[in-house]
Amino acid sequence: MKPKDLTVVSAALPSSEAADVLLELLDADAFTPTIWEDVETHAVRLDVFLEDASQADGVEQAIRSAGALAGVETVLTRESLPAADWAEAWKRFFHVERVSERVTIRPSWEPYAAQPGEAVVTLDPGMSFGTGRHPTTRACLCFLDDLARGDLSRPVLDMGCGSGILAIAARKLGFTHVRGFDYDPDAVVVARENAALNGEEIPFGVQELSANLDQGAVVLANILGPVLITYAAEVACAVLPGGDLVASGILDSLYPEVRAAFEAQGLREVRSILIGEWRSGHFVRPVGGVA
Repeated sequence: MKPKDLTVVSAALPSSEAADVLLELLDADAFTPTIWEDVETHAVRLDVFLEDASQADGVEQAIRSAGALAGVETVLTRESLPAADWAEAWKRFFHVERVSERVTIRPSWEPYAAQPGEAVVTLDPGMSFGTGRHPTTRACLCFLDDLARGDLSRPVLDMGCGSGILAIAARKLGFTHVRGFDYDPDAVVVARENAALNGEEIPFGVQELSANLDQGAVVLANILGPVLITYAAEVACAVLPGGDLVASGILDSLYPEVRAAFEAQGLREVRSILIGEWRSGHFVRPVGGVA
């Protein structure tokens, strides 16, 4: 099937911190914003890529409202982007990068020779979130790298899989039973394509967080903080007794509420990582459910 041309709503932003605040305020269920930071100029831009041009007015209004609430000036532009240009755009912003002690992310268009013991994930992000450069993804990969030094037979569940980066990294680190889901069908398509690109067979499905019935001994939830609070019970129920939860996508100011929400569900915080404005946490469900 020939890829569709896209309508792009863009906003130039003053800093990556401003971008983080806007991401937290925007409704992730309505559309998927993408944040770019040019590796050379460090210019920051928010883009929303739409297959349906009629959605552009609503997206612009949402960005203006979030900007006004955050005190961030948003100068919006709108353009039509041929599908081929979308694919080329990633090549300016995405390069080979070591993101944890053993995990390296490599875009498919850049050659790279893996070092002994290195887990290399080859990635074409497509329209889904997750290249390893964002602090939330990086923190998840650091936690996952540590967890992969334990029992690799434990099942891994990637909730909100996006590009599939976390699930694929789990397989590259040696976990044998990995699966994931996302509410966005486009993200699931990209995740499946990325798994195939890495020679991995990982079951990814389209599923709502509220409808999840799967469980894992290692659960990865790189989801925005307010969503984690709303669905704390559902996320916590996915963690098997004795299992681990990595929760990310959380602004530092909101992290105490997220931690309290999970503690109310019987989980216990082990440690957290702060990168920039984003804090990610590692929680465990004690055997017997006693924190």
